[in-house]
Amino acid sequence: MPDKHILVPIDFSSDSIRALEYAFGLSKILESKVKLIHVKRQNADYDASFNLNDFDEVLQNKVEDNFSQLIGKMAIKYKTDIDYSIREGRIYTEICNQAKYGDSQLIIMGTHGVSGFEERWVGSNAYRVVSHSPCPVITVRNNFPMRAIKKIILPIDKSAYSRQKVPFVVNLAKRLQAELFIVALRENDRSGTLKIIEEYMTQVKAYVKRRNINCSYENLKGRNLADLCIEYALLNDADIVAIMTEQNDNTKSFWLGQYAQQMVNHSPVPVLSFRSW
Repeated sequence: MPDKHILVPIDFSSDSIRALEYAFGLSKILESKVKLIHVKRQNADYDASFNLNDFDEVLQNKVEDNFSQLIGKMAIKYKTDIDYSIREGRIYTEICNQAKYGDSQLIIMGTHGVSGFEERWVGSNAYRVVSHSPCPVITVRNNFPMRAIKKIILPIDKSAYSRQKVPFVVNLAKRLQAELFIVALRENDRSGTLKIIEEYMTQVKAYVKRRNINCSYENLKGRNLADLCIEYALLNDADIVAIMTEQNDNTKSFWLGQYAQQMVNHSPVPVLSFRSW
């Protein structure tokens, strides 16, 4: 079986390079390798408009040469071997296929949100990757400061699917020696909603307690739960927020659709996304 690794989509923009640096920081803690992927588009133009930070030159129309420059710099900086793959096709499909068949444990990619980034495929495809990925995905903005993950926001809503991320996030917190901020989020005070969330929070608290994780608990209510979660993360100077992105057709969960998209596209704090199963 292949070694577990973190997959980083690269389009040679500053956002994708920042995501790569973020991945290297996390790979040391997770004891994982880092693998890069670039998906070629037809008629793509790899010219000097791509920002490689302090790289001296970007060679036109030669992805392999761009990778050589990038890997040469990163291998020296992080003192590790770096593998990469070049695929051609639909961008988010090829990234997800690489993650699935390459046994990736995590995808880390940059995001600019939905506006102003159509010419760079990382940003415009971030939500598609999050929606289809076979493994968890971390999306990170270019302007978020590089630092250790010490504060993790773990929101719980009335959907049963919101609890599926708990084992992964708790294990991550333990390995990172990070503090968990477990937040019960709701849109109203209906008795049914309150009962379900109270039951779920009791289960989560018991799970966390058995694993000796440093944590705190909060109950929040608001009309836009994505905004509410982002505000709470900023207030507590959080390093990452863990969300679910899908739901069963018969269940209403705010992490699907516009709310999940708001989190991925607009959260200044990195977002760790999980698909339900």
